[in-house]
Amino acid sequence: MPKVFLKKLNARLQGGHPWIYENEIGRVEGDYENGDLVDVFRPDGSFFGKGYVNDRSLIRVRLLTRKNEKIDEVFFEERIKRALELRKRLVKDTDAFRVVHSEGDFLPGLVVDKYRDYLVVQFTTLGMEKLKEKVIDSLLKIFEPAGIYEKSVGSFREKEGLQDFEGWIYGNGPELIEFEMNGLKFLADLKGQKTGAFLDQRENARMVIDFSDGKVCLDVFSYTGNFAAHLLRGGAKHVTLIDYSERALEVAKEILMMNGFEGKFELINANAFDLLKVFDKDGKVFDLVVLDPPSFAKSAKSLENAKRGYKEVNLRAVRVLKKPGILVTSSCTQVVSEETFKEILVEVSQDTKTILTVLKRGGQPSDHPVTLNIPETNYLKFFILQVEKR
Repeated sequence: MPKVFLKKLNARLQGGHPWIYENEIGRVEGDYENGDLVDVFRPDGSFFGKGYVNDRSLIRVRLLTRKNEKIDEVFFEERIKRALELRKRLVKDTDAFRVVHSEGDFLPGLVVDKYRDYLVVQFTTLGMEKLKEKVIDSLLKIFEPAGIYEKSVGSFREKEGLQDFEGWIYGNGPELIEFEMNGLKFLADLKGQKTGAFLDQRENARMVIDFSDGKVCLDVFSYTGNFAAHLLRGGAKHVTLIDYSERALEVAKEILMMNGFEGKFELINANAFDLLKVFDKDGKVFDLVVLDPPSFAKSAKSLENAKRGYKEVNLRAVRVLKKPGILVTSSCTQVVSEETFKEILVEVSQDTKTILTVLKRGGQPSDHPVTLNIPETNYLKFFILQVEKR
């Protein structure tokens, strides 16, 4: 096996981080192809770990283990079973959850979500793509699923030298997979975003139930209606859903009708930024507004643009809120820290002459584990705020 020798052992790597950057490598012995497994050694020649290599990426090596062990089907079985045991202890009130959360479960480049009897998998790196057969064999042995759908799409694939791919790779199943969450029925849309649903907002969505009774609500960037369904379960008088995807709204309608919320919602296919501006101009106001936007930045280079985006959308949301009112706001942009997000919200309060009081705060559920040694695993920020005039 090719050997990668570290230039030096810095605190980050010594502390458990799995990424080895190009400038941290002293030399390489042996020939390899991108995506191959390599052994990694400390500068003194002692064994450090085993991972896969890709010269196309600034992250030259992603470590899979610090042990000198074989990366085979047994390896993946043990890792996935360990992740599953964590979920069995901590995930409640749902038959859909994330089984493997990439670096958060020490399997970089792999995401596995379970929706009832079906699995949806994502391979985000070339190295994990080359290990796909071992991963799938392990999943089949552990879960015996009715079907496995691969949804390996996104800009991350291109950076790794991979083409997008999606389709059933084992068995078959519906395009919309029904599942339950927090006492509500949902549909995972395999033709939609992520792996079909935003499972990372499960616990945060449950929190809004306590604030929606009798409220006229606005769900911005609604996708398939996760927050809307929870608002209506909490007794919301009416919810308006805004999303740019017509398909997402069609699925949202089906979900809301499945749960018996007919006549209590309105669907608007529009650009959220533009429509909030129109609402503000027309004097339209709501008791509660939910903001669950997509990531505004994929790298630190786009941080300033992301900050501007979050400020603008939160500013517009506050302007269409009754005072006092409830703002439910979140950020899934990893490069925007919680402190930065709070600073943005303070700027919004200053510009709108309001006071923002934290009623609840949240983040990622336990099936999207945050590893403190790997800051990149921490991405989701969530606040429920009371908004009042100064």
